[in-house]
Amino acid sequence: MQKKTDKRLRADLFRTRLAEALQTRGTTQSALARAVGVDRSTISQLLKGSGARLPNAQVVGECASALGVSADWLLGLTDRPETAADILANTMSLTEAPRALVDEQIFQWHKEAAGYKIRHVPAGLSDMLKTRKMMEWEYAPHLGRSTRQAIGASEDRLTWMRGTQSDYEMAMPLYEIESLVRGEGYYAGLPRDIREAQIDRLLDVTRQLYPRLRVYLFDARRLYSAPITIFGPLLAVIYIGQNYMAFRDTERVQALTQHFDHLVREAHVTARQLPDHLHALRAAL
Repeated sequence: MQKKTDKRLRADLFRTRLAEALQTRGTTQSALARAVGVDRSTISQLLKGSGARLPNAQVVGECASALGVSADWLLGLTDRPETAADILANTMSLTEAPRALVDEQIFQWHKEAAGYKIRHVPAGLSDMLKTRKMMEWEYAPHLGRSTRQAIGASEDRLTWMRGTQSDYEMAMPLYEIESLVRGEGYYAGLPRDIREAQIDRLLDVTRQLYPRLRVYLFDARRLYSAPITIFGPLLAVIYIGQNYMAFRDTERVQALTQHFDHLVREAHVTARQLPDHLHALRAAL
């Protein structure tokens, strides 16, 4: 239950914060009066009064709007001066997601989170795990004539990401790897030799980088996840196609972290079991 504040104390706090907002904004009493639509003397009284009386909601709201702060902050109901819209803008953003390997935004987020554990549910097979032939087959329709140049630049970024001190956990649905092996669904038309080389690559990378890289496979008939990446405690990003939806507030980052950890706990194939699983699939080829 929220503790009630004495009316006089709240009025004193209002006057203090109104003066602080005026100073921070670099606005005069006359300019604020014009913006609010009252006489300058009214603003002066709001700042110099000594009683327990607060202005009406209309005046409080107009002062907050003119000074770029929230009415709740002026009234002492919160310690954050930002408006609700500003708070939302600072904690959630929508960023363009170009259809290209490791784009600049993803790379910057990885650098920002260097040293933290990174949890990742890729939209398909993670670029960190792909062969060059696989990337050429997959991205040629999107990158056009510059495919090789773009892949070269992305390989440099992937090398940097693999070389950081960050731990990586990845969770993918079982069918992703099985579809790759069989050349079905998304991977229809992918030549067998590329598929075989890609499975060998998965075996090599997951063995060489374990335990810093741990890959889990979950049963999509029981569990579902949108493509997400969680950059330690700093940031959680959901991939929605043409955009990334990024969250920086602690509550949402923790909620998505818990979702990812649930995928790991319920994994059908654990990171330790993955090599045996891949060997079995490779033998089936």
